Amino acid sequence: MQLGMIGLGRMGANMVRRLQKNGHKCVVYDRSADSVKQLEGEGATGATSLDDFVKKLQKPRAVWLMVPAAVVDASLHDLVGKLEKDDVVIDGGNSYYIDDIRRAKELSVKGIHYCDVGTSGGVWGLERGYCQMIGGETDVVKRSIRFFKTLAPGRGNVDRTPGRDQVPGTAEKVIFTAALPAPVTSSRWCTTASSTA
Repeated sequence: MQLGMIGLGRMGANMVRRLQKNGHKCVVYDRSADSVKQLEGEGATGATSLDDFVKKLQKPRAVWLMVPAAVVDASLHDLVGKLEKDDVVIDGGNSYYIDDIRRAKELSVKGIHYCDVGTSGGVWGLERGYCQMIGGETDVVKRSIRFFKTLAPGRGNVDRTPGRDQVPGTAEKVIFTAALPAPVTSSRWCTTASSTA
């Protein structure tokens, strides 16, 4: 699958590396041309501008924003006019959930989908994986699930809690469904490793 990543800081760049290592194709953009060139050298498709970035993505596009929460709205302002109906924007930062609900409503008017994916894992995420709290329309989350599974840590070598090791369904695969004000619905998918699973 192809994913576009905007924001190539320590986490964003390593997320691209983890995705590519597992067979995904990534188109990358950042204000720092050096960051783009670095990942181009590792197999990503680099973009020199947002217009170039959007043109290099297959439709329907999947765009992951890995930028500070304070600049998500500005990033969306610059990006959304270049996207089309049925494209998906994923905010991987830790935005305030009320802002995410607002953004989802604003984009839904244009036919663009929005997922909020609080992501943690820091610089160790490349090897260990990233914990994610995923919110969005159920069908859109399912459409993007291969990205989320690739980034998730899985069980790893965490010891199972005695007596729980035979129980089907673990904390690594928990699905919560919650209804938000129309027209936005949300599925909460928790992709984390837990020593209490």
